[in-house]
Amino acid sequence: MTIASWTTPERADAPTNATASGKTLRRQRIAEAFAAWSLAGPALLLLVTLFFLPVFGVFAIALTDWQFGATTLNFVGLANFREVVADEGFRASLINTILYVVIVVPGTIVLGLVIALLIESGKSLRAFYRAIHFLPFMATLTAMAVAWEALLHPTIGLVNQALARLGLPTANWLRDENTVLPVLAMIGVWQNFGYAMVLFLAGLKSIPQDLYDAADIDGADLWFDRLRTVTLPMLGPVTMFVFIVVALKAFETFDTVQVLTQGGPGHASEMLLYTLYRESFEYLRTGYGASVAVIFLFIVLALTLIQVRVMDKKVHYQ
Repeated sequence: MTIASWTTPERADAPTNATASGKTLRRQRIAEAFAAWSLAGPALLLLVTLFFLPVFGVFAIALTDWQFGATTLNFVGLANFREVVADEGFRASLINTILYVVIVVPGTIVLGLVIALLIESGKSLRAFYRAIHFLPFMATLTAMAVAWEALLHPTIGLVNQALARLGLPTANWLRDENTVLPVLAMIGVWQNFGYAMVLFLAGLKSIPQDLYDAADIDGADLWFDRLRTVTLPMLGPVTMFVFIVVALKAFETFDTVQVLTQGGPGHASEMLLYTLYRESFEYLRTGYGASVAVIFLFIVLALTLIQVRVMDKKVHYQ
């Protein structure tokens, strides 16, 4: 009787306690979800407003014949995309952009790595050299383009004057179809290699000295062997990051083209972003320009995915 009198109330209270615990747990989950959305909500709203809505708007405009400033528009489907694909000017700008990227990306990586290795091997003035080489990346590219225009002037430019004094042939660098794209690519390398150098310096600092000691014991005592067996494999993640960032910046080149060449001579230096700008804001063919933007977006996404997949297989992560 005593046992029953004690156990019966406990059994009766058990469902009540379980229900209370369940309600408390639900309140905690609701409070946590509310706190999470309160913190992430502003960032999510900003992302939707500044990224997803503009992208959706560009897709929508690309399917119409709307012109900048017009009050009416008509749905034309994929007509703009067919026109873009058949346009010789677009194909020329696409080829120029790809060639520009092919020159700028390897040149930036190689030069940035070489300068980083030289600075790291030095014993003094490291901070000074880092600042000097990083300065082009920090400077306004439009102002630097004006300076390059003065240096490359066909008659009074310092480049041609120096070549003439050395007895070498001169050229009108920015008005010659054979030289304009390599010159723009050289400016792109000059502008970006400081950024790559800083990242490579950080990567070199993170390599354990024990790996170099082990390489010496295994017979890799020459600088080239140490570079091949230790330095380059350990810099794999940094190299992949630099590759992707510089490639994206190269695809987005606009300032130098606008200031120095305006896509000329002919279409020899025209890039995809300049084509987009010209069609949308000079010729006011906004629907056509939006279709160029959509194609540009898909090209960049596809190349980025290919780069990540190919390079990620060759990257050594610590």
